[in-house]
Parts: sequence; structure tokens; C-alpha cells
Amino acid sequence: MQEISWNDFEKVELRVGTVQRVEPFPEARKPAYKLWIYFGEEVGVRKSSAQITAHYDMESLVGRQVVAVVNFPRKQVGPFMSECLVTGFADAQGDIVLIAPDKPVPDGSKLH
Repeated sequence: MQEISWNDFEKVELRVGTVQRVEPFPEARKPAYKLWIYFGEEVGVRKSSAQITAHYDMESLVGRQVVAVVNFPRKQVGPFMSECLVTGFADAQGDIVLIAPDKPVPDGSKLH
């Protein structure tokens, strides 16, 4: 495992946001959703392509808080521009389980 400095870690903007909208993403190579996530007034709404269809349906995602990296460069994913990276862990089958606070926190809150 490569060590990083505290300064390296501080550069990563991990913030919590609330999913406002979800759409199917049939053009994606692997099953995915298009997400619109609100990260508070400072960051606003960011879009993300997320391969989380194994554990989550679209209805269960709306209103859910998630943790995402909001300061990566935008990335073109097929016809969709992804503006943040939603975080999660792979389960035993390799399907993603989202990272989220276990109690509500203000949208835009940074990971400490």
C-alpha cells in the first residue's frame, strides 16, 4: 500500500449530497444509472454515472444521501458528462454498495 501525505488527502473533496433525480442509463457499457446529486449551496447539483443497479432501484435512490468526490475533472461516459464520483465498496460478487452517513448531515458537508 502506498502512503500519502496529509496534504494529499486534504486535496480530495469528499462531500455528502442528496440524490435528487435518477434516470436509467441504457447507453452505458455496464448497467448504470444517471444521478443528479445536490451538494449544498457551495457546490450545487452535480451529475454522476453510477454502476449501482444490483443493490438499488431508481426509486430507492431519490432522497438518499451519498458520499462523492466532487473535485475530479468532469468525465465523458458515453453521451453523459459525469461531474463527480459516487463512492462505494464492492461486495463479495463485485457489486457496489454505496457509502453514506448513518445519520442525516447537511448537504455539502466535507468528510473529516
